[in-house]
Amino acid sequence: MGCARDAILEALENLTADELKKFKLKLRSVQLRDGYRHIPRGTLAPLDAVDLTDKLVSFYLEGYGAELTEIVLRDMGMQEMADQLHEGTLKGLGAAPAGSKALSQITAKPALHFVDQYRALLISRVTDVDGVLDALHGEVLNEEQYQAVRAEPTNPMRMRKLFSFAPAWNLTCKDLLLQALRDTQPYLVDDLEKS
Repeated sequence: MGCARDAILEALENLTADELKKFKLKLRSVQLRDGYRHIPRGTLAPLDAVDLTDKLVSFYLEGYGAELTEIVLRDMGMQEMADQLHEGTLKGLGAAPAGSKALSQITAKPALHFVDQYRALLISRVTDVDGVLDALHGEVLNEEQYQAVRAEPTNPMRMRKLFSFAPAWNLTCKDLLLQALRDTQPYLVDDLEKS
């Protein structure tokens, strides 16, 4: 288990049942970064601390999941618990002492984005490339790029062509690709995140 995941779990396990319910409510209203969406309310409602931790990490990855957890805890007035989460996350990243930087401003070498980390596996395992392309069309891919990828004869060749445009992408573009993969290939993304 990752250090950020452990820190999130520890924070959520220390909440009372009412506080956990309030946390879920506030999590649905927090402002998210571009390319992310809220966890559906029906999915959140039955989750206990362990399952909620898994859902946060699978939806937002460890770093951003910890950041969102910290934001919600502070919004609930639980500053001390948010500080403990912040410290636990920073220790796991090998970063500076608590309070010196916000999580989003840590200057330690950033981890590879999901789509960069699992590039080879995504090329070989994505089966609904058309669904991914449709989600990216107009947002990440222009018409010429979209048609160039669709012209490839096999799914692995299509994904390889799609990744040939990735060097020009910013973080938002990669986040949009990750979201498209979550929407069209949820079991594949879940499997890769657990590996």
